[in-house]
Amino acid sequence: MLRIKKNDQVMVIAGKDKGKTGKVLQVLPERQRAVVERINIVKKAQRRTQQNQKGGFVEIEASIHMSNIMLLDKKTNRPVRFGVSVLKDGTKVRLSKKTKEAV
Repeated sequence: MLRIKKNDQVMVIAGKDKGKTGKVLQVLPERQRAVVERINIVKKAQRRTQQNQKGGFVEIEASIHMSNIMLLDKKTNRPVRFGVSVLKDGTKVRLSKKTKEAV
């Protein structure tokens, strides 16, 4: 089971963007990476095309390794470790280790 999913709020715990928070836009499980909104911005050269007459440099979000991000607790707005618990109806839910509430 993947720990971090699309649309989760995460905080960067290592690297050049340490301390910043953002929403997960895409998860790349085969490479253990995730693309996070406004995190790890890189400049990419864009060629001139029919749709993009200007070309030039554009800023995009590059992926970041899963080990460098942590899930944010909605209640405390702090990064937390979490575990997986199975409810009585059979659904899995992620629980914060500190507050014991669903993340």
